[in-house]
Amino acid sequence: MFDLPTLAALTFPQFDPVAIELGPLAIRWYALAYVVGLVTAWLYCRKLTDSTPARISRQDFDDFLLWATLGVVLGGRLGYVLFYNFDYYAAHPIEALYVWQGGMAFHGGFLGVVVAIVLFARSRGIPLLALSDIVACAAPIGLFLGRIANFINGELYGRVTDVPWGVIFPYAGSEPRHPSQLYQAGLEGLLLFLLLLAAVLLGAQRRFGLLSGMFLIGYGTARIIGEFFREPDAHIGFLLAGTTMGQWLSVPMVLAGVALLIYARRRAEA
Repeated sequence: MFDLPTLAALTFPQFDPVAIELGPLAIRWYALAYVVGLVTAWLYCRKLTDSTPARISRQDFDDFLLWATLGVVLGGRLGYVLFYNFDYYAAHPIEALYVWQGGMAFHGGFLGVVVAIVLFARSRGIPLLALSDIVACAAPIGLFLGRIANFINGELYGRVTDVPWGVIFPYAGSEPRHPSQLYQAGLEGLLLFLLLLAAVLLGAQRRFGLLSGMFLIGYGTARIIGEFFREPDAHIGFLLAGTTMGQWLSVPMVLAGVALLIYARRRAEA
């Protein structure tokens, strides 16, 4: 007898992990996702400055790009080291610098960008929440591309399933699994981007902090939902009551988002 779940599953395409190869220089999909995500988000942020009531210029975002890049890379790596694999890196501290071996955490990158926003806003005399609102609107672009890169790499795959669109990933055994990277790309990336864009078109930028709050709630909720389909990290596994580290790290984001929404709704429009 044929195994129906296996028969119905999709075989993972054998993507080359290297997107572009120029002589000795090899650019991987994940690195390309970071570069394209940052540049596209930067261009989108420059466009959003035209509709904000705050005094933020396109030149400001030209300068902020470097700050954001450092925040994403340094924060993402530090977050992975502290939140997901602390015991290993405590024993091998020098390897925390080996970013080319992989290992980045969104929540760490998020905190890194928050620090960059705070420092940059203070240095330029820009309203903090007005700046964070614009950055929040562009963040789903990078999230979408990052999750697509995860799928191409065959990493961060989902839990075993019998749904007809289950995928057999090359490094995850012979059982079909949820393509959770694509679920998260749709929720954290595309859907959240469209919701924030709709809010911008409805004039949400006039209440500083409203878009930031929406992003925090939207991402946190999407991540919590996505984690129900994603296989937890092998060295961490499930936590209390079958929850995951990603879900626990997302709860404070949702609560902070709710607080920001309340604050934004109470303050006068700019």
